[in-house]
Amino acid sequence: MQSFAHEMLREIYEQPAALRRTLALYLAGNSLKPEVSALLRNWPNPAGEILIAASGSSRHSGLYAEILLEDLCGLAVDVEYASEYSCRGGNGADELRRPSVLVLSQSGETSDTLAALDEAHRRGHGTLAITNAASSTMASEADISMPLAAGVEKAIPATKSFTCQLAVLYLLALYEGARLGRMDAATLAAHIDELQLLPAAVEAQLENWQATMASLAARYKTASTFLYLGRGIHYAIAREGALKLKEASYVHAEGYPAGELKHGPNALVSDRVPLVVLATVDRALEASVERYEKTVQLLRDMKLQGARVIALANTGDAEVAKLASDCVFVGPASEYLLPVLEVVPLQLFAYFMAIEHGVDVDRPRNLSKAVVEK
Repeated sequence: MQSFAHEMLREIYEQPAALRRTLALYLAGNSLKPEVSALLRNWPNPAGEILIAASGSSRHSGLYAEILLEDLCGLAVDVEYASEYSCRGGNGADELRRPSVLVLSQSGETSDTLAALDEAHRRGHGTLAITNAASSTMASEADISMPLAAGVEKAIPATKSFTCQLAVLYLLALYEGARLGRMDAATLAAHIDELQLLPAAVEAQLENWQATMASLAARYKTASTFLYLGRGIHYAIAREGALKLKEASYVHAEGYPAGELKHGPNALVSDRVPLVVLATVDRALEASVERYEKTVQLLRDMKLQGARVIALANTGDAEVAKLASDCVFVGPASEYLLPVLEVVPLQLFAYFMAIEHGVDVDRPRNLSKAVVEK
């Protein structure tokens, strides 16, 4: 049995098993479970509007869900900070809109998100909770619960619970897409087949990612700030990668849409402020290719500028490797599943940066597993 120096590293390595357990809750072979479809049938807003309320890493999974549900299902999705949504009651802004509300929380006990859930109930909205604790307050109080099966997560930085959130949100999109008739049987089956290959894809790449990110952490440990950049659905992962680095290693980082770099943040870029750029691509999707080409152009510009760049790219992408200072390769996947593969090496980078800085990675200062004080 493999031994691990810290719970965070153990939990990163537990992600393939956690994903398999989570998928088994919602899939029967290569089909969606009908009992879950029946549960979800009365949740959606008739106008196709969803409001997602979450905090921290869970809000980043909400940003992922926003694009996923809009692109695959044609729904209109807003993502709110739970702490902000719960403070907006009584202003009349919600009178003409009655969205379905999705709350996301690993513990199911996050006070800000519970307050948002209470506010949604006060406004008469249908509610759905996705948590890693089926018996949590949030799961019990929401109209519908879609639990994860990540297992107990001891380290404060969320890893396996985050990737399992992404998986359940992808499953929610499949259930909604099927309900709305946005996917025919062949398309739905193809999505399910690819989703079921995901745990093995993570498993096959973990050892290489660990070695690569350990080496990069040693190389970049003197950086004062990192800017993480992603376009489209990958922006959510840029945000999550930056948060992981901050909370695990105490190194400052910010996540931005890649196209916003030149609208101010580029002034910071220097030898001590490297970039982490998500530059993967799904060649089967035209929008993904367009996103990728814009990202490659940004990498060209940054190379001329002399920026230090860590890029995440498809395995064998020689063009990105040529333009970046360092390249981390990610195996093939569809546009909407690439984020699961992208976030794992970023988790490892945060872990090894913490080790380089002598941080107690499982228990970062000033943080707790669940924020339960309002």
